[in-house]
Amino acid sequence: MPNPDPKEIVRRFNAEVIEEGSAQSFADLMAPDFVNHAAPPGLPNGPESMWNTFENILRPAISELRVRIEGQIAEGDMVTTRKSVTGILTGRLLGAGPTNAPIAIDVIDIVRVRDGRYAEHWGMNNLAAVVAAIRGNNA
Repeated sequence: MPNPDPKEIVRRFNAEVIEEGSAQSFADLMAPDFVNHAAPPGLPNGPESMWNTFENILRPAISELRVRIEGQIAEGDMVTTRKSVTGILTGRLLGAGPTNAPIAIDVIDIVRVRDGRYAEHWGMNNLAAVVAAIRGNNA
């Protein structure tokens, strides 16, 4: 059986793990030796770093959480995805909110897929700017 399309693995991760919060899909799609190169210095950078972001930071704060993939480029086992994480800020997000207003976080991810699973991740997002804007609007 051929390896699955790396872009499809990333699309599945965004839908099943980030949007739906599926722990089973997370386990299925993460290599045990996964490395999150985007983890803050000094913090864990294994699979738990990704799960923590989704399950303990984003999902409790954002209702109706959706991931809209704006574009993907793949070369070999590397997939670059430009996406938006959207929803309603009904909880606290890194100490800001709730506002009960729409929120959008822009993200660019690069994922190396190995054997149908996430092996490495690099990423950039505007979460800090979004949180600063919420704090500024609520001052």
